[in-house]
Amino acid sequence: MLVLFLMGFSSGIPLLLIGSTLRAWMTEEKVDLTVIGIFSLVGLPYTLKFLWAPLMDRYVPPFLGRRRGWLLITQIALMAAISVLGFSSPAQRPWTVAALAFLVAFFSASQDIVVDAYRREVLKDEELGLGSSLGINGYRIALLTSGALALFLADHFPWKVVYLLMAGLILVGIVTTLSASEPRRNITPPGSLKEALVEPFLDYFKRKEALGILAFVLLYKIGDQMASDMATPFYLKIGFTKTEIAAIAKTFGLGATISGALLGGILMLRLEINRSLWIFGFLQMVSTFCFSLLAQAGPSKPMLAGVIAFENLSGGMGTTAYAAFMASLCNVRFTATQYALLSSLIGIPRVFASAPTGYLAKHLGWSQFFIVCGLAALPGLLLLSRFAPWKKKEPSVAPANF
Repeated sequence: MLVLFLMGFSSGIPLLLIGSTLRAWMTEEKVDLTVIGIFSLVGLPYTLKFLWAPLMDRYVPPFLGRRRGWLLITQIALMAAISVLGFSSPAQRPWTVAALAFLVAFFSASQDIVVDAYRREVLKDEELGLGSSLGINGYRIALLTSGALALFLADHFPWKVVYLLMAGLILVGIVTTLSASEPRRNITPPGSLKEALVEPFLDYFKRKEALGILAFVLLYKIGDQMASDMATPFYLKIGFTKTEIAAIAKTFGLGATISGALLGGILMLRLEINRSLWIFGFLQMVSTFCFSLLAQAGPSKPMLAGVIAFENLSGGMGTTAYAAFMASLCNVRFTATQYALLSSLIGIPRVFASAPTGYLAKHLGWSQFFIVCGLAALPGLLLLSRFAPWKKKEPSVAPANF
């Protein structure tokens, strides 16, 4: 479990270094806002990582084994890419910075592929909840480090120093990789590149209700995502100050999310995956409805703290069960490819379902908007009866040849 927490931390470090932290650096360097906006495209590897994940299932490095070998390769490449990015100049060579940021995203997404596969293969099914929660919490702490801490350091040191320090934190992942054990399952890797490219998809889609499972993956957290995308405008519109939002919604909220993920993982040791999906999903839906009560109460700080605590706790628990369920779907011969495909799909509802949220909030009002967001969780919950029945301990869609 400690290994998974530290691997999660290593996975989380790069994301904001090519996201909000890099945008802060570019803004300080007076880079044109249009160029800064275009930089969001450097994150494409996180969405497309399933395209090269088969290579990491098929080929085994000549050292450390199939998973740890790839981890070490991606982590060394990642540390080097972040370091070189720190020596670049956003003002003078923005497109060079873009290319380097894209490389960081590619190596980071590659590390994520292997970390997800390692977690699935090293844990028993009943341990997936707790293992997922610790990996997610390590990731979130890393985001705080490469986001808030990096910005704080940038007020006192040059950006080059900040990026070198952040690159140095990848050593946490390297030391963990070298100290950890390779998964002990007796797994035969795909025998050819063609098998690695084709079989993971055939293996998945020949299952009964394969498309329905994908629909569940897309819909389970859609209401939660719709509400969270409009949360900050909502807080400001009803009268909270930016300081109150930072202190309660962001800082206190992060603590609640981390606590929720850990609590969810512990509860899943007893509840198992299916029942956890039901209970945590229901709590997610109810917590979204609570924002409607806050809209009617107005800028009440105790009310905000209570709603944030409930919403982030339940959201953290739901994310843990969600991640464990997706891992349980994967055939261990093709873990890297199948998990990369499923995790890539998570971003689809955030893009498409979030697009009309501003329009809905404007025309429905905040109270009705959050009721709609809560109701949006119902299709995902209804699908649970089909793919994760309450009375069965294991998902009813166990992978073929598992």
